Amino acid sequence: MSAPISRTHHPVSLRRAQSGVSLIVVLMLLVIVSILGVGAAQIASMGERSSRNDRDMQMAWQSAEAALMDAEMEISGPVASTRRANVFTGLANTNAYVTGCGTSGDSVGLCALNPTGKPAWLTVDFTATGGGAPTTYFGQFTGRSFASGLVGAQPIKTPRYVIEPIQDPDNRDKSGSNTSYIFRITAMGFGPRADIQAVSQTIYRQ
Repeated sequence: MSAPISRTHHPVSLRRAQSGVSLIVVLMLLVIVSILGVGAAQIASMGERSSRNDRDMQMAWQSAEAALMDAEMEISGPVASTRRANVFTGLANTNAYVTGCGTSGDSVGLCALNPTGKPAWLTVDFTATGGGAPTTYFGQFTGRSFASGLVGAQPIKTPRYVIEPIQDPDNRDKSGSNTSYIFRITAMGFGPRADIQAVSQTIYRQ
């Protein structure tokens, strides 16, 4: 007869094996939760940066639009609101418009049209400030004020613009002796940092 098979139970070893598997599962769950947490934090950070960048660009665009309106007020606003109305009314003072844009007196930011080369707004430095700058800053001739450079969400710089006169083809008689002009206004606005810039342009008729 065959000898009976003996079976030996090891309850302690079985419990240790189960504990080891549980530990691995818990560690895997912790790793997964950590990855999800880091991913969620990165997504939230990217969303915050995107919102901030959008706000900064909107600030720059609004600043540029404000400069356009200031230039329009200078061109056709009440005489009392500007100190150089004569350079726009009938273009009586054509000498005020300088090749490469004026940098002093009543010629600041006024640019003679270059019919063959690049227009002035493509070559002028809108970021230059102080005396000798080839652009007009907001309120320079209208006396209006613009909040900038303050603490918080404010444009770092006052917006600036240039004005170029263009012969108006819609308002010229057959003899060509009575030429009128329209004005191309180009403005640059800034966000809360100097490298955040927006350029806006309009053609304005008096």
